[in-house]
Amino acid sequence: MRGALGGPRVLLRRLREVMAEPVSAQDRLDKIVVLIAANMVAEVCSVYVLRVDGTLELYATEGLNRTAVHLTVMRIDEGLVGTVAREAEPISLSNAQAHPAFSYRPETGEEIYHSFLGVPILRAGNTLGVLVVQNRAHRSYTEEEIEALQTTAMVLAEIIASGELTAMALPGAEPAARRPLHLKGLALSEGIGLGHVVLHEPRIEVTKVIADDLPGELKRLDGAVETLRASIDIMLEDEGVARVGEHREILEAYRMFAHDRGWIGRMREAVMTGLTAEGAVERVQSDTRARMLRMTDPYLRERMHDLDDLANRLLRQLTGRAAGSEHSKLPDNAVIVARNMSPAALLDYDRTRIRGLVLEEGAATSHLTIVARALGIAAVGHMENVVGQVDAGDAVIVDGVSGEVHIRPPADVENAYVDKVRFRAKRLERYAALRDVPTVTKDGTPIELHLNAGLLVDLPHIAETGATGIGLFRTELQFMIASAFPRTNEQLKLYRSVLDAAGERPVVFRTLDIGGDKVLPYMRAIEEENPALGWRAIRLGLDRPGLLRSQIRALLRAATGRELRLIFPMVSAVEEYDRAHHIVERELTHLRRHGHGLPERVLVGVMLEVPALLFQLDQLFSRVDFASVGSNDLVQFLYAADRGNARVADRFDPLAPSALRALKLIIDKAAEYGKPVTLCGELASRPLEALALAAIGYRKLSVSPASYGPVKAMLLELDLPAASAFVEPLLGTRGEVASLRPQLAAFAEKAGLPL
Repeated sequence: MRGALGGPRVLLRRLREVMAEPVSAQDRLDKIVVLIAANMVAEVCSVYVLRVDGTLELYATEGLNRTAVHLTVMRIDEGLVGTVAREAEPISLSNAQAHPAFSYRPETGEEIYHSFLGVPILRAGNTLGVLVVQNRAHRSYTEEEIEALQTTAMVLAEIIASGELTAMALPGAEPAARRPLHLKGLALSEGIGLGHVVLHEPRIEVTKVIADDLPGELKRLDGAVETLRASIDIMLEDEGVARVGEHREILEAYRMFAHDRGWIGRMREAVMTGLTAEGAVERVQSDTRARMLRMTDPYLRERMHDLDDLANRLLRQLTGRAAGSEHSKLPDNAVIVARNMSPAALLDYDRTRIRGLVLEEGAATSHLTIVARALGIAAVGHMENVVGQVDAGDAVIVDGVSGEVHIRPPADVENAYVDKVRFRAKRLERYAALRDVPTVTKDGTPIELHLNAGLLVDLPHIAETGATGIGLFRTELQFMIASAFPRTNEQLKLYRSVLDAAGERPVVFRTLDIGGDKVLPYMRAIEEENPALGWRAIRLGLDRPGLLRSQIRALLRAATGRELRLIFPMVSAVEEYDRAHHIVERELTHLRRHGHGLPERVLVGVMLEVPALLFQLDQLFSRVDFASVGSNDLVQFLYAADRGNARVADRFDPLAPSALRALKLIIDKAAEYGKPVTLCGELASRPLEALALAAIGYRKLSVSPASYGPVKAMLLELDLPAASAFVEPLLGTRGEVASLRPQLAAFAEKAGLPL
């Protein structure tokens, strides 16, 4: 390196020695800038740290006036240093004072220095500060020198991120690396969770960044890259994806990134500056992430996640760490933070230790959200780049009511939320006081209010809430948390426990609704271009009749001497219902033949969630004993909007007149045939939506346990004839509106309804 004494490897070794010295944070920084200046043959070396107020403070310097340390502060939109921080890109100039962004600070004495090289201090793509070297001569810094300074900035990033500098700062001027963050996202599951961050896919912490053997590090890097490429090739050769389709195109793009010479070359160059293979991967990915975070193109932002994943895979190869989260180390008050995750992954955790869930993606009606609600876990989604802004163990507050997340909250915020939790507990006590009050509207109309459930942990909620029964028991959750396919006796035991807990209350069991994003860990996943519209639920059951028969047999035996209510999900045609019902009759015959006890009565119904059934209601209601409306899927299919896709999940409102007309069509046709219908989707779990459902004719609703109290409190105060008189004319108006939500909210406010 031109003009350097010993090169970056010598500098990194000396920095490692300084890092190990038992000195104050200021002394450590002062020694570091002296070392960098000497190594770079620079007359000035300065460290600027980004503060919580968004300004940059001079924390250490060699060459500038020492009295300017902690006194020189500039905005992030000010000067060359501010430009480096804002753009997260190096700036190299032979005549800095001629640059339009140059900002002269007389207290520093920098007017005699002309050449300028500044690099951002980055961690996980986030800017923590700026490292600068300057010289009097009009000189151009080489690419090698820029690379060396960026490598050195990695060491400074760890010092800043550790919080070591916080004690040096005045209140309100602490380093931004550990600053409290207040983020706003989408509320997914009600509740308030106070705890500490657990990363679902933990970042690999690189503990050794300075290399001792460069050829050896290059060999390790090349070996890890080859292993990564081979693993992607294996995925592409799998017969499940060996055809055209969007999923294959994604994997092809993934392979393209893994073979990108520029990406690999930058990591090799980083190793040559003195970094270990792990340090090189982290350096290059942090730089890349910083650039992509500042892009507005959604496609390019999405590719950032691909590169993050590739980098993490490389780090796992290099460190020998297995993929996945460390569930065994879960603290008592865990808040899971993830880009996204499957319902099965959430169920794999010890649920008694989870206080909250924070997602970069997530949608209000996704299956993951449904499971979080069922478990009573406060959840917030749409938290962009949250994974890159937290560290494992950070204090965090999740407000699943307002959609807010507080990371490293100050004491006053934490105390306010402790009070909020107490207030919420008191409100829950008021709901508990309504347990034995019949759910009857203000005008005297009875409403059956049931619970949605799917796990044994849900069963105590029946007695706690005083629910009419279980309107939907999702049997697939037992299969999703098991390590192997549950045997008939295991299923039998669960179903009996559910019926025992319900006592005389009715329970509606839904047969396996797997497929899409609900994957069983012991079944081979089938790659599909549109899994929500693919081989799932009753389609899978009819194609694998042995699977469906074994479950129905367990359900029939569990209900010996009792009533069994059974529904089939994702039915698209009456013929599918007939075939499924025939399996029930065959299993009843089998049990009779072999002398087994039988249920006292078997009622068989269907989930109304595919729009095609709306045009077969006469044929359907002439066959079924009852029906349940799965509003989550029905609404997503009506609007062709994937409820698991954050970009479109909330584009359409289920309170739009078109959606409410479809729901009213169902309840009106059921009344003609005298068949009971329950709406068991998440739509019923929100008081305002429940108001609309009751107004259009629904008298049976099934809600999540956390929503039972709020929905019941609203119904008790509801004047149903007034609500119906208000809503029905709105459904027939010629001028279609996007949603009736504003009108319904105004009605509720005027009527004094608790929402």
